[in-house]
Amino acid sequence: MSADLLMADNLEVAFEGRRSLFGASRPQVKVLHGVSVRIGRGETVGIVGESGSGKTTLGRALLRLVDVTAGRIAYEGRDITHISEADMRPLRRRMQLIFQDPMASLNPRRAIRRSVLEPMIFHRVAKNEADAERRARAIFERFSLPLGCLDRYPHELSGGQRQRVGIARAALLAPDLVVADEIVSGLDVSTQAQALNLLKALSRDLGLAMAFISHDLSVIRAVCDRVYVLHAGRVVEEGACETVFALPKSAYTRELLDAISLPRVDPGWLQRTAADVAS
Repeated sequence: MSADLLMADNLEVAFEGRRSLFGASRPQVKVLHGVSVRIGRGETVGIVGESGSGKTTLGRALLRLVDVTAGRIAYEGRDITHISEADMRPLRRRMQLIFQDPMASLNPRRAIRRSVLEPMIFHRVAKNEADAERRARAIFERFSLPLGCLDRYPHELSGGQRQRVGIARAALLAPDLVVADEIVSGLDVSTQAQALNLLKALSRDLGLAMAFISHDLSVIRAVCDRVYVLHAGRVVEEGACETVFALPKSAYTRELLDAISLPRVDPGWLQRTAADVAS
């Protein structure tokens, strides 16, 4: 069996253009242009680019949440590009998406307990509600989330707590692959460090493969093994993080590196920030 958990070859995604005032349809808008990526088992791969580069569309295409107009997606060597939703259903638990804003995935009218427990029962990860409750409490303690959060509603939690709930809910389904889409964007540095350290620990302990989508190269290089740089729907550079950051070949990558606030790699910032939070 291939060491690659997921492979995508020459993906293209196009969306219908908006209709004009007179009802005439406009030409399709192509978002991805022949993008190829691979994600190994237990590997964390960064997908980076500015707004509009196509990185979020790529993440959703990899999970079959948007249809591709060309190309091929293989999961564990199996072509899943055009399989039916019924055939995809057994894979949904194993391929999880963590949103930038957990409010988009947490029902505002439900207490956190229901939002966390019901997916485990639906996907038969937990034997029953009591087993699901036990699992949820264990991971909340691991994530330094007060158990009282289970009885609260999403709006009653801080942004950092909601993000940790989103990560916990995905982890409780024991996935093989997680796509994390801009999950630390808008959070303060200390809260970013907490979320990133949780993801790194989960990847290490559970052998998770992860696609980490971000516009921030300083975050990508702190957590990722390899990186794909997207520009206008095309991969302009890819390789090991340390190589791409030290010797970028693409002019676009060099522009991104020049634009970030950390021109030199500081591999210890994540651990130090987390230690400061703990103290």
